[in-house]
Amino acid sequence: MNMRNQLPVLIVTTGLAAGLLAGCGSETDDSSGTGSPVVMGMSDDVLATDPASGYDPGSWLLFNNVFQSLLSFPKGGTEPEPEAARQCSFTDTETRVYSCTLKDGLKFSNGDPLTSKDVKFSFDRMLKINDSAGPAIMFPMLGSVAAPDEKTVVFRLKYADATFPSKIASGAGAIVDHKVYPADALRKDGQAVGSGPYKLDSFGKDKAVFSVNGAYRGGVKPRNSGVTIRFFHGDQSALKKALLNREVDLAYRGLAASDIADIDNDTSTGRGIEVVEGSSAEVQHLVFNMNDPMAGKLGVRKAIAYLLDREALVSKVYNDTATPLYSIIPAGITGHQTSFFDAYGARPSKARAAAALRAAGITGKVPLTLWSTPSRYGPATDEELKTIARQLTESGLFEATVKSVPFGQYEKDIAAGKYGVYVKGWVPDYPDPDNFTAPFFGKGNVLDNHYANSTITGDLIPKTAAESDRSATDADYSRLQDIVAEDVPVIPVWQAKQYAVARDDVYGLEYCLDASTVFRFWEISKG
Repeated sequence: MNMRNQLPVLIVTTGLAAGLLAGCGSETDDSSGTGSPVVMGMSDDVLATDPASGYDPGSWLLFNNVFQSLLSFPKGGTEPEPEAARQCSFTDTETRVYSCTLKDGLKFSNGDPLTSKDVKFSFDRMLKINDSAGPAIMFPMLGSVAAPDEKTVVFRLKYADATFPSKIASGAGAIVDHKVYPADALRKDGQAVGSGPYKLDSFGKDKAVFSVNGAYRGGVKPRNSGVTIRFFHGDQSALKKALLNREVDLAYRGLAASDIADIDNDTSTGRGIEVVEGSSAEVQHLVFNMNDPMAGKLGVRKAIAYLLDREALVSKVYNDTATPLYSIIPAGITGHQTSFFDAYGARPSKARAAAALRAAGITGKVPLTLWSTPSRYGPATDEELKTIARQLTESGLFEATVKSVPFGQYEKDIAAGKYGVYVKGWVPDYPDPDNFTAPFFGKGNVLDNHYANSTITGDLIPKTAAESDRSATDADYSRLQDIVAEDVPVIPVWQAKQYAVARDDVYGLEYCLDASTVFRFWEISKG
């Protein structure tokens, strides 16, 4: 798992099957940071410091700064480039064998050398632990990892997957030290040993302290001497107060949309606070349980699609800090198109909704409960669902209500099939159309909504995954999205914008807010 310096729309480029080679002079010989330390406030929690667990935005923020992956996403880009690796490439024509050569002189923050043995250990360990809250779910295609010598790593895939480089460039590809991490269990001590630009000095309930890792050998140089994160545990008002009182230098992930709008619109002098907007591929959907007696009816789902007023929703609830979404693949990602706009329009149509219900044999008002959870998918989620319920009820075709439950219970009830309509948010693992389709509509999808389409699972997902030229997948992704718009197992609602709010002496945040979802500590400077 979302004004000045808006980033341009980002497009995934081609060539994943080609060799990725680090440019000359890209390695940094002196990683010591310069400039003042930075204090950052965040309402999200960091749920894990061990990369074999942690599949949440807060944890991946830590992973992306403390650990190296073989590849990484450059600022403003969505195609992975070498990081711990000197070069990587598919070595076969079927995109099933992927080989990387490590850079020279790699070390962990504790001084231990980083070799191919550590890379193999990291992936083997993640898959063996298979933590339910971890990223192992991203690698069903990974058959084996070999380390034939100290510098070479060879991944053999069970089936073709041209998106594999993007997956290992994410937080899921974090490399750990085999000498200090157990092979079959998670670390529980809140410590982390990586080879990234920063090292974790301390981690507690209310803050995490990072300093620059002098042992880092890679392509970036920190512009500060350290970062401290203060955790506000979902308390938006406390985060805003801390920013206004200069207790933190910047706020990221957690200010209310109304607070962002208030700060951005405040023309008073002397406050010295700026709102930085970036692009984001975070999305939110309404999800339908296809086995539910009411939501399982296509006419009901289509009627809701005809009545949903996204423009009013993002204006009223999100103060335009999000944009209406009419596609499964968001804007800025290869394959984006507006299938739901084409099928259902942008303006509510009571007449078309009523016709869809009549075609399903429904003549009376439809009783419907929309299920929500208060904070997991953003602090305005409950208000969003209430707004949608009002839109449906005011049409005269539905009697819609909203119920909200804590996230732990919410997940259990969805898995048990207790809800007909519910909300799901998605912060991408990597900026490729595969990550917005396979998890939702592939086999064993994460939505738990019992939707299956044989054309999608048997043809389109395998075909697009195997295509190394990602731009060549447009036609297949277009067909996939048209099928979803016809079947309506989900309705896309909005795409987030990414924001950070900072004191006016903080710089570089525009390089931390792009579609890769990598928040780059090293780009931030103060003073």
